Amino acid sequence: MTILRDISIYWAMIHVYFLFIMLFRSRYTRKKTIWAAVIGMGILMGINGALLAVIGIDMLSKLFLFTCSIPSFIFFYVMSADKRFRFLLTFCLADTTCLWIMAATSLLDYFLGGGQYVLLLVSRLIFYPLLEYLIWRYLRKPYLELQEAVEKGWGVFAGMTMLYYILLVVAVQFPNNIIERPEDMFLCILILVLMVFNYATIFISLYQQLLLYRRQQCERLLQEQKNTLEAQLENQQRIRKMKHDMKGHTVTLSGLLAAGKIKEALAYLKGVETEMDAVLGQYCANPYLNAVLVHYSAKFEELQAQCQMDIQADAQELPYMELCQIVSNGLENACDAIKGLETDKRQVFVQMKYTRNHLMIRMKNRCRDDLSVEKGTLPASEKAGFDHGFGLATVREAAKRLDGDMLCYTEEGSFVLDVIVSCRSAAVDGPEGRSQ
Repeated sequence: MTILRDISIYWAMIHVYFLFIMLFRSRYTRKKTIWAAVIGMGILMGINGALLAVIGIDMLSKLFLFTCSIPSFIFFYVMSADKRFRFLLTFCLADTTCLWIMAATSLLDYFLGGGQYVLLLVSRLIFYPLLEYLIWRYLRKPYLELQEAVEKGWGVFAGMTMLYYILLVVAVQFPNNIIERPEDMFLCILILVLMVFNYATIFISLYQQLLLYRRQQCERLLQEQKNTLEAQLENQQRIRKMKHDMKGHTVTLSGLLAAGKIKEALAYLKGVETEMDAVLGQYCANPYLNAVLVHYSAKFEELQAQCQMDIQADAQELPYMELCQIVSNGLENACDAIKGLETDKRQVFVQMKYTRNHLMIRMKNRCRDDLSVEKGTLPASEKAGFDHGFGLATVREAAKRLDGDMLCYTEEGSFVLDVIVSCRSAAVDGPEGRSQ
C-alpha cells in the first residue's frame, strides 16, 4: 500500500507549484511562465522521483529541503517580479500551507484510516484542489493587489512564515516521520492548530493594509475631484469677469468702427485677445488639460514657486480623463514636495511633447536633499516621511490603462516623474500646441 502514499506525495508536490504560481507575480508573460514552470519543475520532480525509488521516502523526506525546496526557491526567484520579502513570504506561504495539509492528512490517516494510506490519498486528492479553489476564489486577487500596492512591511510576515515552515518540517520529519513518534503527536497537533491562528492573523493584517490602500485611493480620487471643481470654479469666475469687461470693450470697438478707425480697432482686438489669454491662462489648446495646468499654475504662484511649462498638446481628442489624472497627481505631489523648501528653491518644470504615436510627459521639481529614489522603485505613501507617495501609484495605473508606463527617480536634488502613454488618435506631425 506504500504506492498510495508515494502517489499522494507526488500529488502534493504538484499542487505546491500550482499554489505558488497562483500567488506570485512573474516577470515574464503568462505563456512563458507556464512553459518554464512545466519544464523546470518537471525536471525537479523527475529527480525527486528517482531519489524516492533509490533511497526511499524516509531518507528523501529529510533531504526534501535540499532536493526540492531550495532549487524551486532559486528557480522561481529568477522568474519572479517581486524580490526580497514579498517573494519570500509568497514562497514560504505556499510551501507551509501544502506541508500543513500533508501533516494533517497523515495524522488523519493514522487515527481514522488505520495507516493503510487509502484515507491519506483520498483526503489529499480532495483537500489540495479545494484549497486552490478557495485561494483562487477569495485570496488571489486581493493578495496580488496588495503586492502591487504595498512596498514595505513584508519582512515581519515573511520571517514569521519562514520560521513556521522550518518548525513544521522539524516537527513532522525529524528525527523521523511523526507517524512513527506517537509521543510527539499531541505537540504536532498543537503546532498545526497554532499555525491556523497565526496565518489568520497574517491574512487579517494584510487585508487591513489592502483596505488602507483602497481608502487612500478613494481619498486621492476625492482630492482630484476637488481640484477639478476648484479649477472649474476659477474658470467660471474668470469668464464672469470677462463678460463684465466685454461690455466696455464693445463700447470702445463700436466707437472706433463708427469713426472708421479700422486699424485701431484691429489693434484693440489684439490687445483684448492678449488680455483674455492672460486672464484665462492658456498653456495648451486642449481645454481639459489646460484647466488642470491653470489650476496648478495658480497654486505654484501662491507658493512663490518658479514654474516653467513646455506643453505641446493640441485641441484634438485625447484620453483626457487619464491624462488629467496623471498630470494632477504629479503636480499635486510637486506641490507637497516644494512646500517644505526655501522659497528660492521652489522650482517646477512640466513638459509634454509627442513622439510618433506616444505622448511624453515629464514633471520635475526640486526636493529635499536627503530624498533618494532609484529608478524602478516607488516611494511609500507616508506624507510625513516622503515628498512623493501614494499619487504615484495612481499615475502608474492611469499610464497602464493607456498602454504606457511610468518611471520616477531623483537626480541632482530634483524629483523626476516621466510618463509615456499611447495616443494613436493624436496627430504626430507637429501639434499646434502653445508653449509657455
